[in-house]
Amino acid sequence: MNNLKQNVRNIGISAHIDSGKTTLTERFLYLTKKIHRIHEVRGKDGVGATMDSMELEKERGITIASAATYCQWKNHEVNIIDTPGHVDFTIEVERALRVLDGAILVLCSVGGVQSQSITVDQQMKRYQVPCIAFINKCDRSGADPFRVIDQLREKLNHNAVPIQIPIGLEADLDGIIDLISMKAVYFDGEFGDIIRIEEIPDSLMETALEKREELVDAASIFSDELTEAVIEESEIPDKLLIQAIRQGTLQRELTPVVMGSAYKNKGIQLVLDAANEFLPSPMEVDNEGLNLDDNEEPITLTGKKEDPLVALAFKLEEGQFGQLTYIRVYQGELNKGDTCVNVRTGKKIKIGRIVRMHSDQMEDVEKIEAGYIGALFGVDCVSGDTFTAPGISVSMTSMHVPDPVISLSIKAKDNSSETSMAKALNRFTKEDPTFQTFVSNETGETIISGMGELHLEVYIERMRREYKAEIITGEPSVAYRETITCNTPFDYTHKKQTGGAGQYGRIAGFMEPVAEEDFIFENKITGGSIPTQYISSCEKGFVSCLAKGPWLKYPVTGVKIVINDGAAHSVDSSEMAFQAAARGAFQQAYFKARPVLHEPIMKVVIETPAEFQGNVMGSLNQRRGMIIGSHDVGQITAIESEVPLSEMFGYSTTLRSMTQGKANFTMEFSSYKQVPKSVLEAIEKKNEKKTRTGT
Repeated sequence: MNNLKQNVRNIGISAHIDSGKTTLTERFLYLTKKIHRIHEVRGKDGVGATMDSMELEKERGITIASAATYCQWKNHEVNIIDTPGHVDFTIEVERALRVLDGAILVLCSVGGVQSQSITVDQQMKRYQVPCIAFINKCDRSGADPFRVIDQLREKLNHNAVPIQIPIGLEADLDGIIDLISMKAVYFDGEFGDIIRIEEIPDSLMETALEKREELVDAASIFSDELTEAVIEESEIPDKLLIQAIRQGTLQRELTPVVMGSAYKNKGIQLVLDAANEFLPSPMEVDNEGLNLDDNEEPITLTGKKEDPLVALAFKLEEGQFGQLTYIRVYQGELNKGDTCVNVRTGKKIKIGRIVRMHSDQMEDVEKIEAGYIGALFGVDCVSGDTFTAPGISVSMTSMHVPDPVISLSIKAKDNSSETSMAKALNRFTKEDPTFQTFVSNETGETIISGMGELHLEVYIERMRREYKAEIITGEPSVAYRETITCNTPFDYTHKKQTGGAGQYGRIAGFMEPVAEEDFIFENKITGGSIPTQYISSCEKGFVSCLAKGPWLKYPVTGVKIVINDGAAHSVDSSEMAFQAAARGAFQQAYFKARPVLHEPIMKVVIETPAEFQGNVMGSLNQRRGMIIGSHDVGQITAIESEVPLSEMFGYSTTLRSMTQGKANFTMEFSSYKQVPKSVLEAIEKKNEKKTRTGT
């Protein structure tokens, strides 16, 4: 095994909004001498955090695009990706976790496990990413790290075990007790960079011994040696305990919990130590690719630099020198001047400039080896493309990309803005798979779609700033969907006689509702009543009806079509005739199948001071919201609810004025549900009006 590679860590920092991800990364960079001065996320110096390099990020104090950097800590090279917390930028978290080997889940010691923490945890599960948990903000009033550990166990099903306990809490947070070495660690100096190790204070000795026993118990499951040492009641070496915890973490069956305060610079060095000790090196992770020569069968990549190249472009960015492509090399190595193949397009690519990234700074390098993350310039590709050595047919599995739930029409004020807008849209859709754009066939308007109001707002603002495009926006619209509710037969004959050969095709069968799938086509034709060469034309014809339902012109989902009979003519039948017959059959059966309209329902979590709880719940009820539950966290009440997206437009302003600006909310897509009758009538009226006025 490559020893050098053993000392590499590719880690992501992900969490709920405002848990302190970017502040934590900033401290990492300072302590590893990557930066020489700390800048705060919402700092008074106007500089903003190093990792929030976009103007908009500095102004709003949020992370929009994940930023990559690397640093050295105790002979380990740590590649870090700081990801956004807002669910609207969920793709940034998704693609970071896709290429990382381990993660730090940051939790607020007051807020605990919040809605976005749950989403991030599901993403980690999807890519089998081992993680450690860091309970931040232990200096805040109401801090209770042990309550957060209970939530990790109950809400996320983590086998969460503290490997540290705090010395004091809230304003009295003095340091950390390390339960592995059984020492008290204090962080002196303005930025906590002077470490002082002392004996555990007597007042905390009993708690420390009790928590250490819990830790040893939990870790002993993963090590026979440790179990023996416990049974024999012999001295447990630190190394043995660390190995057992590491084993449990790598199997995702144990989550070590560290704690501290990033803002007050307490405990950060120990978080870096924990990342080195418990998170995997690239050699300890099984990365799978799909063998394109063998029916897309999964194959495990070796991770050796001597083997042929396999790399994944996981993120694109438009830099001052053109398109920057972030890349993770899984096998082989990528050298300057090499030629590789983009598996999706089959085109050969010559590698020019290779860089290592540090937020928006970069440093030129000669090569990137397996297990490392770097960036390329001047490579034409899209997010999610696989690069391989010529002659290798392997593709990395693609990322999970959620469907957009909200759309907005935009138009440019003048011609120069029109050109700038087209450039911006071209770039943004390439960079972000959840941001989509198309031109409406009826109105000729440009429509943009995304994951939420904030998502679209940020892109419109970036068009104005980065491309100087004057943009006028229309009303936001919701991604409704039509679906059917009962089984309906069809038997349709398409006949057309013009001069010369005519068109003839008959299709019979039935359509029925199906859950979980958008569309299923089943061929049950026997005896060749429809010749085999026309079956795919039938399917094409049906598929062409799905983009716009015959009823309200929204996309149709959840439909299964079965064809079981039909007829063809030896002269007049053609692919075109059967496509037309399928369209006719769809129209014939659709209204008899009792179509209904579904709307996106959002999971909305509002955190408000307790005195406004009644008003907030009332406002949710007015918006057709269903309250799932509420719980108190100190002075704050967290209200969980499900609300239709169409009712949530402009809610942030309403909430602010109702709670004197003290409440905030997060919103993420939950499911599709049927639209109530009264709302449906309003939508039908609106659509009729649009049709009449021709807009």
